[in-house]
Amino acid sequence: MQQKLLTKELEKLLPPIGSTDGRNPADVKVPVKFFSPYSNWTWYCYEYDPKERIFFGLVRGFELEFGEVSLDELEAAVKLMQSGVLQLVERDAHWDPNTTLLKVKQLEGLV
Repeated sequence: MQQKLLTKELEKLLPPIGSTDGRNPADVKVPVKFFSPYSNWTWYCYEYDPKERIFFGLVRGFELEFGEVSLDELEAAVKLMQSGVLQLVERDAHWDPNTTLLKVKQLEGLV
């Protein structure tokens, strides 16, 4: 069975986009981590707009940068491979939703 990328429980943990601006990274929770098991892409999401289905967070891809990512685009990557063996994007089921942005920045070598 394929894992759902965003559950209702996780969605409740994500504050609105822009709501953590200026806050201490030690006080900002990063409840969701997505990754591609076939590349180095990782998305650490800590804000969400449910109407637009857009996350904001730290993205490790071609570069390491803060930015937006569309839930629809992540789900489309999953659907591309539904009939095959590969799932291009997964939610890290072992990720602690209480992980702080400071910890993520440390993991990614930003501090």
